[in-house]
Amino acid sequence: MKKTICAGLFAVLLATAAAQAQAPKGLGTEEFGMSPRELVQAIEKTEELIARCMREQGFQYIAADHNTVRAGMSADKRLPGLSEEEFVSRYGFGVSTFYTGLPPQLATGYSPARVGLGERNVQIFRKLSPADQVAYNRALLGDDVFSTLAVALETEDLSRTGGCTRKALTETFKPDQLKASHYNPQDALINKDPRMKAAIAYWQREMKKAGFEYGHSDEIEPDLRNRLIALTEGGKLLVSKMSQDQKAALRKLQDYERLVAVKSHKMHEEVLTPVEEKIQEELFSRKVQ
Repeated sequence: MKKTICAGLFAVLLATAAAQAQAPKGLGTEEFGMSPRELVQAIEKTEELIARCMREQGFQYIAADHNTVRAGMSADKRLPGLSEEEFVSRYGFGVSTFYTGLPPQLATGYSPARVGLGERNVQIFRKLSPADQVAYNRALLGDDVFSTLAVALETEDLSRTGGCTRKALTETFKPDQLKASHYNPQDALINKDPRMKAAIAYWQREMKKAGFEYGHSDEIEPDLRNRLIALTEGGKLLVSKMSQDQKAALRKLQDYERLVAVKSHKMHEEVLTPVEEKIQEELFSRKVQ
């Protein structure tokens, strides 16, 4: 019955006359509203600036190329042999479920952050003493060692970055793009469409019935990260050093993450994605006519 309701809703939403909004000049389809070319240029410039900053602080860092950073971005919610649906079912969004407290360069399993840094930089890091590794990551990443360039770009949240990565980003991105409140202008435009508003309202109602209070699917992962940071002393607490109560709290968060991820992913694919793709197609097809 519910599938029939969903199908009926989508038929109405997608058949509704297209809104008259048009993608403004200069707005692209990539992260932060960039065009593919602009994103490549931003990555390459940022990486070169990171390498320069690290040299000035006495550390070796090899600027990762665009393909390496892009691979880190694409590694989000991906593991060999698993579909995204299977990944979400087992690991949620991969926020708390893979947490060990170790820096990304020492991760042996799922780690988009490690992938995006590039194997050469990982090997440089692993040859350092434990004390130098701490100093290296403080210089490169600041307080949040998991907010690498690849992760920050994929999540479209540059506000958690620090160290040389943050310094480089300030020379590459606009001030408002560095704030936690920044929202992709393409997504903001799509969300204003009446069809998307109706789809989001339906998503909210269904999520609430399942016990999850969120205004949009974009709010879930930041919420999980904030909860994890609060639980792990800013991501610095090793799981091996946790008390039994802390380990129990982490398991509880991981269970919650899996539950909300499964429900959100299903609802996003069934409710939000079809409408979003339709509106995006209209916005950018009219733009090029």
